[in-house]
Amino acid sequence: MTAMNLYELTRTPLPGRAEAMPLDSTHAVLGTDMTVVPQGFETLWLGLGCFWGAERLFWKLPGVYSTAVGYAGGITPNPTYEEVCSGQTGHAEVVQIVYNPEEITLAELLAEFWQAHDPTQGLRQGNDIGAQYRSAVYGSEAQLAEATKLAQVYQQQLKADGYCVITTEVKPMGVFYYAEQYHQQYLHKNPTGYCGLKGTGVVCPI
Repeated sequence: MTAMNLYELTRTPLPGRAEAMPLDSTHAVLGTDMTVVPQGFETLWLGLGCFWGAERLFWKLPGVYSTAVGYAGGITPNPTYEEVCSGQTGHAEVVQIVYNPEEITLAELLAEFWQAHDPTQGLRQGNDIGAQYRSAVYGSEAQLAEATKLAQVYQQQLKADGYCVITTEVKPMGVFYYAEQYHQQYLHKNPTGYCGLKGTGVVCPI
């Protein structure tokens, strides 16, 4: 499997804005600063459908310092949620994960990622349809190499269970734009809110 650039903007991108979204940077669950990366820690950005449930999945993991939801992989600067949903910004909904590699490995994070959703669905995730819900991994060259390596392993597991080809977009990270405040730690603030996470049931060996 090769890294895929699944989504290309075919319409004129929206202009966006110069101003970033207002943000209270304190994580509502972990109490950490969502805009800070402590020395020795690393950052990874993952898209696996609606970012509400995805963020909750990762903030529960040991070794994760902070999570935040936002938009990546697109063109429009500082997009709003409504603009991203229009399909005219090119962005995917993603979770920013700041983690301590001495407590949780990149492979462990990626295994959680692969297992928590169906990475073969293209521009959708279950009933959530649109390019903003595409499966995606954004990070450094080393992180992308690890993601591609593990994807090749997971592809064999999926194939054995009758699934199609992985369509995950694997690209160097560009700019991450924090989503609106009400999206941050949404399922902590709204425990009965929507969670679209649904894995395949196929285990990703690491």
